[in-house]
Amino acid sequence: MFIAYLKSLTARFLRREETERELEQEIQSHIEMRTNDLIRAGWDSTAARRHARIEFGSSENFKEECREAIAGNFIDILIQDVRFSLRMLRKSPGFAFTAIMTIALSIGATTAVFSVVEATLLRPLPYPESEQLVSIRADLPGLGANDVGISQPEWQDLQESGIFQYVSPTWFDENNLTGSSQPERVRLLLVAPNYFALLAVQPQLGRAFDPQDHSPGIIPEVVISDGLWKRSFGADSNILGKSVRMDTDLYRIVGVMPAGFDAPGRTAEERNIEIWAASSFYGTPMPDHPARNRRYFPTAIARLKPGVTIAVAQKQLDALTASLQKQFRGDYPPQNAWTVRLLPLKERVVGNVRQSLVLLLGAVGLVLLIGCVNVANLLLARASTRGREMAIRRALGAGQARLTRQLLTESLLLSLFGGIVGLAILFALQDSLLRLVPENLPRLNEISISWSVLLFALATCFVSGLFFGLAPALQASQVDLIHALKQEGRASTGSAERARTRRSLVITEFALSLVLMVAAGLLLRSFWDLLNVQLGFSPQNVMIVRTRLPAPNDPNIDKYATAAQETPFLRELIRKCTLLPGVQEVAIGDTASIPLDQTLRDLKVISEGQFFFSIEGRNVQTDHSTVAERSSVTSDYFHLLGITLLRGRLFNESDNDNTPQVAVINRAMADTYWPNENALGKRFKATRDGSRWITVVGVVANARTESLARADVPQIYLDLYQTAERRLSVFLRGRFHTAAIADEVRQQVQSLDPALPVYGAQTLDETVFASLSQRRFSMELVGLFALTALILAGLGIYGVISYVVSERTHEIGIRLALGAQRGNILHIVLRQGLGLAIAGAAVGLICALIVSQLMASLLYGVRPADPLTFAGVALLFISVALAACYVPARRAMKVDPMDALRYE
Repeated sequence: MFIAYLKSLTARFLRREETERELEQEIQSHIEMRTNDLIRAGWDSTAARRHARIEFGSSENFKEECREAIAGNFIDILIQDVRFSLRMLRKSPGFAFTAIMTIALSIGATTAVFSVVEATLLRPLPYPESEQLVSIRADLPGLGANDVGISQPEWQDLQESGIFQYVSPTWFDENNLTGSSQPERVRLLLVAPNYFALLAVQPQLGRAFDPQDHSPGIIPEVVISDGLWKRSFGADSNILGKSVRMDTDLYRIVGVMPAGFDAPGRTAEERNIEIWAASSFYGTPMPDHPARNRRYFPTAIARLKPGVTIAVAQKQLDALTASLQKQFRGDYPPQNAWTVRLLPLKERVVGNVRQSLVLLLGAVGLVLLIGCVNVANLLLARASTRGREMAIRRALGAGQARLTRQLLTESLLLSLFGGIVGLAILFALQDSLLRLVPENLPRLNEISISWSVLLFALATCFVSGLFFGLAPALQASQVDLIHALKQEGRASTGSAERARTRRSLVITEFALSLVLMVAAGLLLRSFWDLLNVQLGFSPQNVMIVRTRLPAPNDPNIDKYATAAQETPFLRELIRKCTLLPGVQEVAIGDTASIPLDQTLRDLKVISEGQFFFSIEGRNVQTDHSTVAERSSVTSDYFHLLGITLLRGRLFNESDNDNTPQVAVINRAMADTYWPNENALGKRFKATRDGSRWITVVGVVANARTESLARADVPQIYLDLYQTAERRLSVFLRGRFHTAAIADEVRQQVQSLDPALPVYGAQTLDETVFASLSQRRFSMELVGLFALTALILAGLGIYGVISYVVSERTHEIGIRLALGAQRGNILHIVLRQGLGLAIAGAAVGLICALIVSQLMASLLYGVRPADPLTFAGVALLFISVALAACYVPARRAMKVDPMDALRYE
């Protein structure tokens, strides 16, 4: 029955003229039939036709009944309402423009933020049956270590457990691609042969790895990305079967992934993979029999078997880990409390941006709400001028429901036009807006105006139209006919209920705006405090250029295999770079030594795993081993960055690969692990088998190299001449041309080894500024929304007070005629506006206290209930309210009593 009704409704809408013509023909046929019957009964033809029409009754009533029966009446009324609404909007272009632009900005901003949230948080991962994909996370709570990775035997246990279809470790690395005009650094992901089967994706050219290939070592086949294929190989259609050389090793290209394919990684670097290689993770260059407690693989992903939920799989996995801990007690000490958890793969990709995006969505939702309140106020003001119209229509028989529907149609049209304009603005500014989004935002390349975003915009238009149109429509349709017909012909004094509604809306608008302004104020203070925090190092006039030493699969041909082999290259590179024009100091470190470059620090952990260590003289069974941040640097690193030596010494020429390994630690590490002791001479070592003891020879001041928000992160600095790092960062301090220094360093590096790529040139100031990108993004958007809300709130109170002044023009004239001073009039008007502002501020401050507690983790150096921010925002709002009230108050002061008395 419902389907038949819809079909009838659709036919009526699409074939309206045809159905009207058929209806008219049917009426005429009935009249003709009755006329013929009367003529056969002896009636005159004219009289018969007239009598037949009288018997039939009103043809229009019959048409209405037929339209209702065939679902056409609704369509006709809707068309009438739309036409009438369009005429009314054309009669008030100023009102229509203001309302449409207010809604356009609100819906456009809301849709823009939702498109980011939808692509990042709501949209499934772009892999078939992505809900079956999970990330495997191993933790050692007893050591305070999370996400410690898995070993090769653990991977095999998981693959054979019967819980998963496929399990693949993922090991991010960087490789040197040679053979073109310049060596190129490429992002590589080492995976199991079943990786692409696990993701259920296929290359656009060629094939993926064979999931059944379990040969030792690294399989001499690679799959490349679409971007690398086009950039380095000119989109050669005959690329399959060609060989590439990476780190001196030859690989054959067997596949090219589709454009837009991203790996499910945690960082932007890990997602934008350019080459995939496969291995079963045993055999050269890895151990033939990998140890169970050597967790080489930073992470692993898996696909659950069909019909298995994450909760069921987790229970089975808990039973497996308990069994392994009993079977291999030496590898799983009870105090480490080894656990393995399954997380939806989407959670791994999204990372920690959820809270920031939810904050932005809430902020823009408040802007939309404020915009709706503003338009509702405009509609209430407009309803005051239409009271006589509503009264006449009621007097002529229009029902309250009919009038309410008419006014709601106008509101929905306003909202629809506003949504269309907002989407048009969004489409026009899409590329510019995307440039504001931090590059490290997960799934950035998936952000688009999709059909789901358009449906959201349409739903927002509909809900907004109902929200801001319902109260004005109900109030406008509930008119006192006698009062309206007597009074509205001259001027509107409005109703007390309507005035209360407008004041309530302004108070609500002020409260919501104040919540946004407080949030923006707290974020701004946090950002300002972070910008002005004492770094503990000097980033001015420092340039960083990166390179990478090759790591061939055959260790016998690795000319940088040991620190002793690498040291001559490092020393000569420092010497050559020191001679460059304008360069005053040079130091070298690994990529983790770049202050505040969290991406590169994460990559070190992703590719090498976390650094676990134990301290000499402590009972590991009770004190446990420990996790720390570490980097490898040359001795000039500290002086170049201005990090102060507090005790002991820095690295010197006598520290090399043949002498005991030494370390410099920061004060936070000394205070954490050797409180009330002298840390100099203390020893620790990595927990891996065969690790050497490391002696602390110096303690330096804390520096905010890990995070601007924390200065007390324990930090270990190892001597680069003793550690043989592959990923190198060249630090240069001086006054030189930053645009040219990268090429100059490239010449020096490649004069020593032509196969080395040089890339990633950046100033340290840029790195510090970039470390605040996500905080800056949240602050800028929330601040922009708060400013918009403040403007809307100011316009709202201006509109209300202007309306009050126009309503009370007659009263003001009488007061002035009776001797009131113009200053008294100013006081009355400002007091009324100030009362609304104070009431809104009071409600807003209470709501802001609640909201600020929810965003406490996003703040630095400022309490969620910071009195200075709350008081400053409240004063700003009251000042804006007074300024908005002053214009209509000035107009009230200039009222001419004679004109005002004639006003009514």
